[in-house]
Amino acid sequence: MTAVQRLTVTGAIIILLSALAGVLGSAAALAESVEEISGRLTFEGEPVVGVDIVVATDDGEPVGASTSDEDGRWSVSLPDGGTYLVTIQVETLPPGIDLRDPEREQLEIRVSDGGTGTALFALGEREEVGAQLASRLAQSTVNGVKFGLIIAMTAIGLSLIFGTTGLINFAHGDLVTLGAFITYFFNVVLGLHLVFAALLAIVLSAAFSGLIDRGLWRPLRDRRTGLIAMLVISIGLAFVIRHTILFFFGGSRRPFAQYAIQQGINFGPVRLQPVEIWVMTLSVLILVGVALMLTRTRLGKAMRAVADNKDLAESSGIDVQRVILSVWVLGGALTAVGGIFLGVIESVDYLMGFRLLLLMFAGVILGGLGTAYGAMLGSLLVGMVSEISAVFFSSELKYVWALGVLILILLVRPQGLLGRKERIG
Repeated sequence: MTAVQRLTVTGAIIILLSALAGVLGSAAALAESVEEISGRLTFEGEPVVGVDIVVATDDGEPVGASTSDEDGRWSVSLPDGGTYLVTIQVETLPPGIDLRDPEREQLEIRVSDGGTGTALFALGEREEVGAQLASRLAQSTVNGVKFGLIIAMTAIGLSLIFGTTGLINFAHGDLVTLGAFITYFFNVVLGLHLVFAALLAIVLSAAFSGLIDRGLWRPLRDRRTGLIAMLVISIGLAFVIRHTILFFFGGSRRPFAQYAIQQGINFGPVRLQPVEIWVMTLSVLILVGVALMLTRTRLGKAMRAVADNKDLAESSGIDVQRVILSVWVLGGALTAVGGIFLGVIESVDYLMGFRLLLLMFAGVILGGLGTAYGAMLGSLLVGMVSEISAVFFSSELKYVWALGVLILILLVRPQGLLGRKERIG
């Protein structure tokens, strides 16, 4: 063997040993990586000691517990990645200290394999019963307006679609979910910033909604398919969209990459995160823009004309099919915006739109079938009632009270708040 050959063999052996060492080092590092959830409890900048934290799986099975140390820190090791429920034991808090938001006693935290999660509990002074009730009412009212604005944005499209076609679209809620998950794909999977991911998702959702009308609903209308049959088809379409999302993304809740954790800003008794302020501001601007479009533009006037009397609008020279297509495109864009805003404030999961669908129907019916302004007003009322009722009753019943108010108002005004009386028979 020549010197060159010996040098080559020696170099190859060194490269193999280096690669083996790298693999062993990576394996050791991987073996040492432990999933955990941790946090730090502070009050007015000082650590809070001796507070118990309990961690369980999303099914309620206990995983572990920890007590905050002298620095206020705590941590619980996890068996693997997944979604966990982190609960602070309020009774172990020192005298005079309580949660700023009593409803955030339990947090839902998702931890990836080999990663860590952080649970943040905001602590504040314990208030008197009257002051605490007033503070919770103020906070719940603002939360109701925020939630109602999101419902209103998604319900406008549902109302316009019913007004122009007579179709009760049960797939509308799953279009909300679709817009949120398209944003999640661009934001988390592909790494785009949330703003750019949201803009792409709005465009794609609007295009998808238009394609559904062009490829499915228009041919059914041309064949004079009955509304009951089309309603059943919309339910089937909802199942297809929902379970396609479930197949590709799974059933766990997922946050967007940006704005997941922010420091809240106090406005008197109300506390809002900056992203919530932006969501409410943009929601108001979008709703005002839609209202101006419906009243000031030719397309908006045509939409209202078709919703009022389709045959008369067509005899007046309005392209009814083009107007209906525009309604579907607008509705698809608004559902995407609503899904994105809801995902930013809470998180994204495949049932988010389905849970919102009943409230959308309630807002549309309460405001008056087929009227966009009625959908806005009714949705705001539904959102506020559902959130304010949680101050006095269990939060699990908040949707029940919203629907109860819907029943009471319809008993007095069957046509809805902004609906018109119609002669039957």
